[in-house]
Amino acid sequence: MSMTRQEAIEFLLEHYQHPYHRGTLEDADISLTGGSPGCADTITMQAKFDEHGHLQEVYFDGEGCTISMAAASYVSELAEGKTPEEIEALTFEDLMDALGREVVMTRPTCATTALGTLKQGVHEYHRKKQAEASEA
Repeated sequence: MSMTRQEAIEFLLEHYQHPYHRGTLEDADISLTGGSPGCADTITMQAKFDEHGHLQEVYFDGEGCTISMAAASYVSELAEGKTPEEIEALTFEDLMDALGREVVMTRPTCATTALGTLKQGVHEYHRKKQAEASEA
């Protein structure tokens, strides 16, 4: 079910004004800052895994426009409890649809910075863990 333009705007504003897990995470397994050239937005994504390899907590912080901050809040909520494989399977297309494509398609880099940063962080962490396991 797709949202109307107004519903998408309200959804984004709700996440922007009342962000989910904005702040910093102590002892994070992942801490990576991302941004896009030509855009002043910078987002730091932090996450911690539980003993089963699921993302236990996801936090974000940074500076940016309404769309990038709202998307970071939504991604933090969406990613919680997922495995690295599930995070890597999340697509920018699905994210744009969830955020309201009609509203965010003019700023795709803003809408996808948080997810791209989290995916990169998860990928690097996962690779490091696999390398450690193969050395053990």
